[in-house]
Amino acid sequence: MDTTASEDSEKAPPMAPLSHLREPPTTKRGARTRGALVKAARKVFERDGYLDTRLTDITKEAGCAAGSFYTYFANKEEVLAAVLLEAQEDMMHPGMGRVQGSDDPYAVLEASNRAYLEAYRRNAKLMGLLEQVAQVEPVFREFRRRRADAFIRRNARGIADLQARGVADHEVDPMTASRALSGMVSVMAYNSFVLNEQQEEDPPVDFEELVSTVTRLWANALRFPGHR
Repeated sequence: MDTTASEDSEKAPPMAPLSHLREPPTTKRGARTRGALVKAARKVFERDGYLDTRLTDITKEAGCAAGSFYTYFANKEEVLAAVLLEAQEDMMHPGMGRVQGSDDPYAVLEASNRAYLEAYRRNAKLMGLLEQVAQVEPVFREFRRRRADAFIRRNARGIADLQARGVADHEVDPMTASRALSGMVSVMAYNSFVLNEQQEEDPPVDFEELVSTVTRLWANALRFPGHR
């Protein structure tokens, strides 16, 4: 699920290791060139996949000389880190957060799931790329794991709050429930927006039905009043 991070002081880890990035250029021309390379890299990565992308494909797409790439990035891993960090604000999934006393828990849950799924759909190609990279690059795999764990912990705290209010089933363990339910939404998003796009014979996903279904499953699993 996805809400703003303002209700939780713990910040999610970045999308990629900051150690993979150099200091940004100090000149406007350098910033423009680096920006063009990052933009081109995202396009090529999403089109060709991480393993099949060549640095010359990126510089060609950016309209830069091949040697210019090494002024800003040492290798493919560094430019991928820059792509992910640039996109991370739009891909933030901070978790459910706290439900205030006057809030309708079901409405908050639905809004959170909607925000998560909308962000995932906007960035589906990049999310698919991240899954691919996590399988072959241990550093990126660890960062992906840490981010997922941060979101799961936040959702667990949200579930615990709902239990304290008598809204959610007090007999379930908040962390275990969060891992199961957060994982369900994440896998549904991947299947719907990444895998489904690759299968031309499959019908497009009905977004509203997806939001409604995952929200109802969350509410049913936690035994919200009226959803038992």
